[in-house]
Amino acid sequence: MSVEIKSTREIEAIRVSGRMAAETLMLVGSRLRAGMTTEEINRIVHDDTIRRGAIPSPLNYHGFPKSVCTSINHVVCHGIPRHDEVLRDGDIINVDVTTFHGGVHGDTSATFYIGTPSDEARKVTEAARQALALGIAQVRENARLGDIGAAIQEFAEGQGLGVVRDYTGHGIGRRFHEPPSVHHYGKRGSGIRLKAGMVFTIEPMINLGTYEVDLLADKWTVITRDRKLSAQFEHTIVVTKTGCEILTQRPGVLPNSEDLPWVQRP
Repeated sequence: MSVEIKSTREIEAIRVSGRMAAETLMLVGSRLRAGMTTEEINRIVHDDTIRRGAIPSPLNYHGFPKSVCTSINHVVCHGIPRHDEVLRDGDIINVDVTTFHGGVHGDTSATFYIGTPSDEARKVTEAARQALALGIAQVRENARLGDIGAAIQEFAEGQGLGVVRDYTGHGIGRRFHEPPSVHHYGKRGSGIRLKAGMVFTIEPMINLGTYEVDLLADKWTVITRDRKLSAQFEHTIVVTKTGCEILTQRPGVLPNSEDLPWVQRP
C-alpha cells in the first residue's frame, strides 16, 4: 500500500476545504429539528456548499444521488436523504459532509440529537464521540496505523458496544477515497508507520449491539444487523512531526450535540 505524502500546499488546500465542510456541518446542526425531512438537510448542505464556490463531494459519486449522507438511528452510514423521511423527537442522526474545493476534499461528520435522546442514544453517541478523540490521540509520526483502531476497539468494547468492521476511515486529498484504509479495530503495533504529511479520516461507527451490519437493496444504506442504534463522528487529520492537526476542526460547539473538546496536538 502506497500512501501519498501531501505537500504543504496540498495540506493548506485540504485545510480550506475541511474548514468549509466543518462550517456547513455547524449550519446543519443549528437548523435540525423534529419534523424536518432529510431532504431538507440535503438542500441545506447543497446550497451552502455551492454558495462557498465548492462542490458537494458525495453528489454523483459512484452514482450516489444526493449531496450529503443522513443516517438515522440504526442506519450506520450512507443513508440517502428522502422527502418522506421525517426526523422525530428522540432520534439521533449522523450527517456526513464532504466538500470539494481547490482540487481537494475535506470530510467530516457528527451525530446529532433531535429533541431529548434516550439513555441508550446518549450512551452510543457519546461513546462514538470519545472513540474518535481516542483514535486521534494515537496519531503521531512513527506510530502504527493499527494503534488507532486498537484504541477505539479497546474503549468501545470495554463499554459493551460494537465497532463496525466493514467500513473504515480512508486517505483523502485529490481523491475522495485513497490509501490508507483506517480500521477502527485492530492490534497495537500493527500496520504501516505513520509519516508526517499523511492525510486521512478517522470515523468510528459504534453500535449499541453487534458490530455486524447489512447493506440495503439501494446498495448504499448500511444498517445494524440487530437494528440497534449506531453513532459516528469523523474528522480529517494530517500527521505532523509532533502529533497531528485536525483539518476539519469546527469553529465552535456543535448545536444539538453535546460536544466535548477534541484531542489535538500542537
